[in-house]
Amino acid sequence: MQKSILILGACGQIGTELTLELRKKFGNEHVIASDIREGSESLMESGPFEILDATSYDAVEDTVMHYEVEEVYLMAAMLSATAEKFPERAWNLNMNSLFNVLNLAKEKKIDKIFWPSSIAVFGKNTPKENTPQHTLMEPSTVYGISKQTGERWCAYYHAKYGVDVRSVRFPGLISWKTQPGGGTTDYAVDIYIKALEEGRYTCFLKEDTMLPMMYMEDAIRASIELMESDGDKLSIRSSYNLGAMSFTPGEIARSISAVIPEFQIHYDPDFRQAIADSWPGSIDDSQARKDWDWKPEFNLERTTEEMIRELRNLE
Repeated sequence: MQKSILILGACGQIGTELTLELRKKFGNEHVIASDIREGSESLMESGPFEILDATSYDAVEDTVMHYEVEEVYLMAAMLSATAEKFPERAWNLNMNSLFNVLNLAKEKKIDKIFWPSSIAVFGKNTPKENTPQHTLMEPSTVYGISKQTGERWCAYYHAKYGVDVRSVRFPGLISWKTQPGGGTTDYAVDIYIKALEEGRYTCFLKEDTMLPMMYMEDAIRASIELMESDGDKLSIRSSYNLGAMSFTPGEIARSISAVIPEFQIHYDPDFRQAIADSWPGSIDDSQARKDWDWKPEFNLERTTEEMIRELRNLE
């Protein structure tokens, strides 16, 4: 019998592609998408969809009971740059939605949870290169504080109540399918769009700002692989470090120029520079590789080729 999966925040940058991939894998009718607004045409037409506020326990519980949901992917969140503008709203969304699904699992109404954390849990005193799985964190953003707190609650609910919750610390994510969602690393999506539309881009980070990044296809695959892994082999119930590639705005610009020679980039750092400066430059994800055989497939060159090709196909 096929399991029933609920996606909370299905219309966001990750949620959209995750929903479509899960529907491809488990069948359209078995994957229920939900969000506070309607999503893309492909999302809405490919399977069940519910307008749902992830911060409402009763609403989430009703949906879980109605569809006999076994697994929940909680993708609803307010991202780093947007959260700095609306701190209390971000905290309420990011934390209350997590408590709702943790408590549903505690009450045995769902079996398994995927909840993404982020490199935003790290801070300026964290080792910048090959940031370890276990290290000093001290996040300095609302988003990072909420994610670090969420990690501790995930570990607590697993240890105290046996909740099967699984998580990864996503780096910056790059995708051609959905628009940027208010994150500091979103320049690495917008730069490709502007390169094709205008031939130039003004970057809100400095040229040499090194950050960990990942192509969305790898991120979706990592999420599903972790959820499909043998729980007895998982040693981390807070959140796994997850790595793929690291690069600077200058390096991504040069990779674009190799395909679009006339491309020009300018730098005008804003408040997001301070956020980026508090994050790692590269990630040690050896524990994920050991526990569930994680391995990325995309580097910068392949990412640039695919982004430009797919964006051109949309024109």
